Amino acid sequence: MKTYLVGGAVRDALMGFAGSDRDWVVVGGTPEALVAQGYQPVGRDFPVFLHPNTHEEYALARTERKTARGYHGFAIHASPDVTLEEDLARRDLTINAIAQDEHGHRTDPYGGERDIASKVLRHVTDAFREDPVRILRLARFAARFPDFTVAPETMTLMREMVTEGEVDALVSERVWQELSRGLMCTRPSRMLQVLRECGALQRLLPEVDQLYGVPQRAEYHPEIDTGIHLEMVLDASARMNAPLDVRFACLCHDLGKGTTSADVLPRHIGHERRSEKLTRALCTRWRVPVECKELAELVAREHGNIHQSLGFGAEAVLRLLVRCDAMRRPERFLLALQACECDARGRLGKEHEAYMQGPRLALLLKATQSVDSASVSAQALQDGLKGPAVGARLDAARLTAISAALL
Repeated sequence: MKTYLVGGAVRDALMGFAGSDRDWVVVGGTPEALVAQGYQPVGRDFPVFLHPNTHEEYALARTERKTARGYHGFAIHASPDVTLEEDLARRDLTINAIAQDEHGHRTDPYGGERDIASKVLRHVTDAFREDPVRILRLARFAARFPDFTVAPETMTLMREMVTEGEVDALVSERVWQELSRGLMCTRPSRMLQVLRECGALQRLLPEVDQLYGVPQRAEYHPEIDTGIHLEMVLDASARMNAPLDVRFACLCHDLGKGTTSADVLPRHIGHERRSEKLTRALCTRWRVPVECKELAELVAREHGNIHQSLGFGAEAVLRLLVRCDAMRRPERFLLALQACECDARGRLGKEHEAYMQGPRLALLLKATQSVDSASVSAQALQDGLKGPAVGARLDAARLTAISAALL
């Protein structure tokens, strides 16, 4: 029985990155032998075990056979006679199909080190076509390693998979898992570009795919194309090291522009409400976590108003804060401001411009928070006010605080 370090840990070490999770493959082993050595079985679909001391994952060398469409349509064969080369053959990309033994000697039967040096993302074998998740994974790797190109034969293979309907069988959990990880990479725009080139974007995120080729007003968007603008917004969110919910909000903020009537282009009047509706449907389809969904809907609906808020007086500011539920959920409102800053910076030539709306609205929110709501409400009740009149008294106090902050 021999163990080998495989996958991302080997790849990242060769590329000079540290901190990757370490995964191991066991050749010539059996479940009984590993359990006898204290390993804990955890795999449901195939034999995976946790090391008794390090708790790292050790998987028995295995092969797979396609039995049905989609991610779960596989028959797994794990036995002591499966070779290391056979196990590596089932992996997605050559750069992930390198193994290293305990002495540091590497086994690279499919040219992964060559492709690392050449900066190429290439499938290992034709078995790639059997798992549609691999299209998403490759797109994610393109976002993580933006200077890598996709091998032409791999792009051809992915297009064939899309045509054959493989991506239509993907389950929501895996789609969200890969999309969210891709959004958190160095250049999220590369994920969209790769998915669009192979046709998967239109099948998985048709609302996003529809943005490409849609013009915008040049005085506000020198980049013109709405799809290009979206890519720039996502990359701005990466440069700002924004959290996932902000990056997802950036992805969805302009979806309504893809449904603007051709006769009113390049204006997009009312696109915010359409964006909110499309965002809600997208989140339902892919079971997006609630915190990402709520922020994305808020940003889709209000980003235009936030952009225009430099001209707002106290009353308009208060209405905006109320619509955003900012007094009750200030942290979410600040995230919305960050998403709007990404939107503002995702324009050609505007990447480094200051976004004054953000600090201004944050300051005015802080002014409203300085109002002692409990004391104001108690005094209103003591003065004989009831119901809406108490709320009006509280709004008046907040308006006074905002007005003072605007001086």
